[in-house]
Amino acid sequence: QVQLVESGGGLVQSGGSLRLSCAASGLTFSRAAMGWFRQAPGKEREFVASISWSGGRSNYADSVKGRFTIFRDNGKNTVYLQMSSLKPEDTAVYYCAVGRFTSSTSSDDYGNWGQGTQVTVSS
Repeated sequence: QVQLVESGGGLVQSGGSLRLSCAASGLTFSRAAMGWFRQAPGKEREFVASISWSGGRSNYADSVKGRFTIFRDNGKNTVYLQMSSLKPEDTAVYYCAVGRFTSSTSSDDYGNWGQGTQVTVSS
């Protein structure tokens, strides 16, 4: 049974940084593309970033390019999202998921969602 557990969220001031973690179990993590999505209150879930199984390829939403970095440690079965220069509009619940394609930005191509971790950026 695949299980993803996100952690690292919290309250941070605008311009600050956070690192989210997603620990995976129940799958061959080193062969799985992974993605991060977020959902703000009253809004649909949106793509943030994805990474290939090897970590060699990554993809970002325009809104986070240059500020967020996705990376993974296959030895620890963990994918990370390093977030810098945070803005109030980054406030959301952040989810990780297993992807079918690194290039996909659609939540329809992702599954085994974690429970999410709340990120709140104050102005």
